[in-house]
Amino acid sequence: MSKELAASGLDAQYKPSWDELAIQWKDKIVRSGAMLYIAFAILIIFFGLMSPVFFSTGNLANVLRQTALVSIMAVGMTFVIVSGEFDLSVGSNLALSGVTAAMVIGATGVWYVGALAGISAGAGIGLVNGILTTKLRIPSFLITLGSLSIARGIAMVWTETHAVLIDDDAFFAVFGDGHVLGLSASIAWTIGVVLLGGVVLHLSVFGRKVFATGGNPQAARYSGIRVDRIKIASLVIVGALAGLAGLVLAARSHAARPDVAAGLELDVITAVILGGAALSGGRGTMQGAIIGSLIIGILNNGLVLIGIDPSVQLALKGLIIWVSVTLSRR
Repeated sequence: MSKELAASGLDAQYKPSWDELAIQWKDKIVRSGAMLYIAFAILIIFFGLMSPVFFSTGNLANVLRQTALVSIMAVGMTFVIVSGEFDLSVGSNLALSGVTAAMVIGATGVWYVGALAGISAGAGIGLVNGILTTKLRIPSFLITLGSLSIARGIAMVWTETHAVLIDDDAFFAVFGDGHVLGLSASIAWTIGVVLLGGVVLHLSVFGRKVFATGGNPQAARYSGIRVDRIKIASLVIVGALAGLAGLVLAARSHAARPDVAAGLELDVITAVILGGAALSGGRGTMQGAIIGSLIIGILNNGLVLIGIDPSVQLALKGLIIWVSVTLSRR
């Protein structure tokens, strides 16, 4: 209609209807990604009204500590999903990395050697996932599904399904009980990983190659990008960060168990998808992934605070995630 008015010279007199203005504002909100933040704010307000404890300093700090593992791995998973791949093995990788670190600390008595071994074990699993995915041309979904079982099985065989106790105060201080500028070690590690991951993904040449690889692999190859190397590197990054998450959990628990973090990979992937990443690759933001992680953490925390039965929590959590994803895509 505006074109017809412009042709007749009457466009200056045209005023859009309220419905047209609403559609225009809706499009602006969707393009800006604001729906994710609106959903985030609604959850905060809802649980804040339902529970007087929710906004307490102790509870908010507890939410950040609870989401540390998901947030750390979500940073790596963002690289993987943006590059067009998946990693279903991060939960098992976390468990195996924690067990590796605990056993090495017990054998050597040197906490940083154990920490390096744990992160290396995680990165090693990511490297194997990347090589098998790119060289055998097998979907990463299937490769990492196998790695999920293999890593968990190795952890259980090594420990005979028992927890491996850790007795090293320095390790606890660096990854668990210590504080940096008033923040607990797990929160400090999360902030550091998020900031570094954001800089690498959004401001570096490597990050631009990750987006190009996931957006159009064929065009990326023609432009000289070594697509396979980018995919392998992304899977190594998420593997190493799963190893770091394993250290954080082991330090927090003062022990490493082979059965921890079962199913945590679903929360990590959900956080990244909630944050706006495209399942087909080529799109995603680090800040979106972290907001998605916080949404999951707030759901877990808030449902407990308002006394929802655990058997109902799972269904409600899935329903709210459905709604959040729908709103973020509309």
